[in-house]
Amino acid sequence: MTSSLTWLRNLAAAATIGSTMATSAMAQTPSGEPIKVGILHSLSGTMAISETTLKDAMLMLIEEQNKKGGVLGRPLEAVVVDPASDWPLFAEKARELISQDEVAAVFGCWTSVSRKSVLPVFKELNSILFYPVQYEGEESERNVFYTGAAPNQQAIPAVDYLMDEGVERWVLEGTDYVYPRTTNKILEQYLKDKGVAAEDIIVNYTPFGFSDWQTEVAKIKEFGSTGKKTAVVSTINGDANVPFYKELANQGIEATDIPVVAFSVGEEELAGIDTGPLVGHLAAWNYFQSVDTPENEDFIAKWHEFTGNDERVTNDPMEAHYIGFNMWVKAVEKAGTTDADAVIDALPGIEQANLTGGTSVMLPNHHITKPVLIGEINDEGQFDVVSETDDLVPGDAWSDFLPESKKLKADWVELKCGNYDTEAGKCLGETAAAQ
Repeated sequence: MTSSLTWLRNLAAAATIGSTMATSAMAQTPSGEPIKVGILHSLSGTMAISETTLKDAMLMLIEEQNKKGGVLGRPLEAVVVDPASDWPLFAEKARELISQDEVAAVFGCWTSVSRKSVLPVFKELNSILFYPVQYEGEESERNVFYTGAAPNQQAIPAVDYLMDEGVERWVLEGTDYVYPRTTNKILEQYLKDKGVAAEDIIVNYTPFGFSDWQTEVAKIKEFGSTGKKTAVVSTINGDANVPFYKELANQGIEATDIPVVAFSVGEEELAGIDTGPLVGHLAAWNYFQSVDTPENEDFIAKWHEFTGNDERVTNDPMEAHYIGFNMWVKAVEKAGTTDADAVIDALPGIEQANLTGGTSVMLPNHHITKPVLIGEINDEGQFDVVSETDDLVPGDAWSDFLPESKKLKADWVELKCGNYDTEAGKCLGETAAAQ
């Protein structure tokens, strides 16, 4: 962490220059051939409950940027596709955006399986993906910029918070795909390192769109009936969250009995649930709509104006797109071109004010600095912040809690490598030069 923060200080002046150039360019009236921006989010299928809002957020950001003068004096044009919660289709749509529509960058994906699906396409065609959702880490790609949380910016702090609250037994409940499985692998090792016995941890997975939660919730209730304080760490994704929380309420599981901390439930997901019985359950994110800052107040006002609906909520992945999009704009202005190689090289060191009152920075490992917040569901379907880190936390691409990962380092500025083995002194994958 120290080396990352030192590196940030060394590049502060360069980031300021880039910001000044961006401000100057924005004063122009956009004209000429549009710069196309790809939006790759599911508008149908099981993930539409979460991803549709991100498409709308991107459209708002692009509209706002055009009001400021576009980018490089040119207007931005959104190209929207629907991969329909179909993981192979994500790759097809990504190829279409890059090869046919010739977008300068793509903002998209939610699940890790969708991100994994498109990675070969972005590497082959040398384009840029901004990925806005919390994920399992264990990855750093030259063509991807991760603006959502790594495990050390969400999962680990959430477990630490619950431990401080006296939790001794743990249910790791997730959807059956790479993000929950890898995150829970990290968490299970972390808990054992902290002295938690194996019999005090259970891990369970259900398919996407799972709805028959009666048996699974009954198991959770029984596991938590031993007298030891028990909590659920939830990596359930998509619309399966709605029946999960309903079943918790049906079986009378309250936060005072078995608290649930969720990593994929935010304001958008709560909008479809009767939150009365869920008051006190938790979520770990890097942003909540309830955060009281001028930046957030302005963002919410613009969102309501854009959507024409004062009931539309904001959420963490929206803020991640806000940060990533503005970083991309600044990097393009700094590079003076939308050429992928030039923009990729320009992005590390770029700063962008987040909506919680701090400033996020793009690190050499293509992750950003973020605050970590724990929110408690209130009776209005919002979150009251009950815990927040003092400082912004640098995203760690490789977990310090997995033996095979803690020796790895990602650095696309000096090492030009996403998985450098610090013990062997060599890159284990493709280097930037090779790509």
